[in-house]
Amino acid sequence: MSTIIRRTVPAIIVAATMMFAVAGCVAGENSQASVGDEGADGTQDWSTDKLSIDFATYNPLSLVVKQQGLLEDALGKSVTVEWVQSTGSNKANELLRSGSIDVGSTAGSAALLARANGSPIQVIDIYSQPEWSAIVVPKDSDIASVADLAGKSVAATAGTDPYFFLLQTLETEGLTIDDVEVQNLQHADGRAALEAGSVDAWAGLDPIMGAAEIESGDTLIYRNVDFNSYGFLNATEDFITAHADVAQVVVDAYEDARSWSLDHPDETADLLAQVADIDPDVAKTVIQERSNLDVSGVPGDTQLAVLKKIAPVLVSSDAVQGGEPAISDALDTIVNDTFAQKASR
Repeated sequence: MSTIIRRTVPAIIVAATMMFAVAGCVAGENSQASVGDEGADGTQDWSTDKLSIDFATYNPLSLVVKQQGLLEDALGKSVTVEWVQSTGSNKANELLRSGSIDVGSTAGSAALLARANGSPIQVIDIYSQPEWSAIVVPKDSDIASVADLAGKSVAATAGTDPYFFLLQTLETEGLTIDDVEVQNLQHADGRAALEAGSVDAWAGLDPIMGAAEIESGDTLIYRNVDFNSYGFLNATEDFITAHADVAQVVVDAYEDARSWSLDHPDETADLLAQVADIDPDVAKTVIQERSNLDVSGVPGDTQLAVLKKIAPVLVSSDAVQGGEPAISDALDTIVNDTFAQKASR
């Protein structure tokens, strides 16, 4: 694996300091210390002494931020950064809702569903425009098309983009979720079930899906980039309100990681291979062919347009407890572009 050079990010601290000083803002509306203040021991004063944030193999930028210590460098010794791995959007949403993490990575569709069902989260940055979902069948399977899925068993992780990808895919052939037998399995378990013959198909997720292609010869029978929602970096509203200074540092670090990743695609793929324990060639496919990191980090109309297409599918599947009014309210309130607008590439 190529050596990844650790980047220091004093510019993040300087930019954050100047930004809040000019705006006359304090470090979070309810905090005591202003951004840029130093304690008696010369350390930076922040509005909290702990940040809990996730990393995920489906979010390559999170791996860069973690590996290079960008948050630790920016926040210094006065803030403890706690890293928690998310194995899927559903798990990240569980962690956010329980308060176990302040910031977490999900697909846009999963974030929308969580907010519609009462989870107080907002998207503060876009980490990728991925093609991370597809319908996968084993090598030599008799299933060759979406229509062939009728009456078959399909592994999918409820509450994640692959599950919503499956719903949309079935609609292309006039099918519904009732026309297949869904096995609700976490992503890695879905692949294992496919390999064992316990299910006929799998709504896959990269990088596990890429590994299934190369290592097992599994086939992607249906792909549609438009059915994949963007990668959302979400934060709880409590964290956004009380710790805006630290939220800004997180988004700044993500934008720094984005710039580094675009300049170092091979090293980014090597890092993914190491963390996900997959073949380097699989990781390169995921990073270079299925993960568009060169997108604006500012959430807004582009992402909402995708979510508006997915929203009726969520409502019709009875996934939204409050129906159409709840999904409409979520669409109106899920975006918080404050931090990404201020961050620089």
